[in-house]
Amino acid sequence: MRPEDLLHPRPEGLYCPPGDFYIDPVRSVSRALITHGHADHARAGHGAVLATEETLAIMALRYGNDFTGSKQVAISGETITRDGVNITYHPAGHVLGSAQICVEKDGLRIVASGDYKRQSDPTCAGFEPIACDVFITEATFALPVFRHPDTALEVARLLRSVQQFPGRTHMVGAYSLGKAQRIIRLLRDAGYQQTIYIHGALEKLCAFYQSRGVALGPLAPATLEPENRTDFAGAIVVAPPGSLNDRWARRFADPLNCFASGWMRIRQRAKQRGVELPLIVSDHADWDELTETITDTGAGEVWVTHGREEALVRWCEINGISARPLNLVGYDDESE
Repeated sequence: MRPEDLLHPRPEGLYCPPGDFYIDPVRSVSRALITHGHADHARAGHGAVLATEETLAIMALRYGNDFTGSKQVAISGETITRDGVNITYHPAGHVLGSAQICVEKDGLRIVASGDYKRQSDPTCAGFEPIACDVFITEATFALPVFRHPDTALEVARLLRSVQQFPGRTHMVGAYSLGKAQRIIRLLRDAGYQQTIYIHGALEKLCAFYQSRGVALGPLAPATLEPENRTDFAGAIVVAPPGSLNDRWARRFADPLNCFASGWMRIRQRAKQRGVELPLIVSDHADWDELTETITDTGAGEVWVTHGREEALVRWCEINGISARPLNLVGYDDESE
């Protein structure tokens, strides 16, 4: 069997003809295997969804309990056989419930990474490299310039700024699923035990993380009334990045905009967003992690998707690994 007979791209997404299912389809399909709960990978309206228990719960939180016709829980490491195709889910280290999907038939094994990272993250299970013949990897930060620093150092920079500017409200932009909870937990691990204020868009997901044993410490709504504007001086507020430029954010006590993202490695991006304190904290693999992972899988062939495909394809070719871009559409490599 050729790899493209087991998996190949179609307008709906990555399709497995023998098993008649799609991985992270961008359109409604009859059978969908979902890697994680971010909206560009997990959409409502499929006939049936197979995903980890956490991802199914996150989809229900976001879309309602009727987001699909039927649900099936994928347990990490356990094999599900569908029409002769063996399917196993393995931790991806991206966000809570995220998984790589391994499909195998007639001795051919392909692993679709979904989004992943290799850095330690106290809010989700760590990435596990899986030996395979073909590895399908994301490439969000697939350029040598992207080498993510130690997250503890970035959080220490944030805490130093809070000490240096006690009269200002530190507004930390962080995506609602995964990044926000990780930032809060990293602050706790760094010894910050004061109440952290959160935007209303984060409340359900933070509560969900806490229900799954991720300790986030004392949280409170970032509710601002005209008479309590100064109450937030010296406080940390975590909010979706898009809200930092809203009128809502400007009402806090001398707000100091921060943004937690791998894109903060690029100074011009920080400047364009009006970010005073860029925090390089990413939930995607950097260049070294991408190349390390390809090596760890032992794959003889690599398919590269949604990101900087060209550089990673070239690295594979230089290292004697067959590689090609998949050119899948519908995935957002900016919202990380």
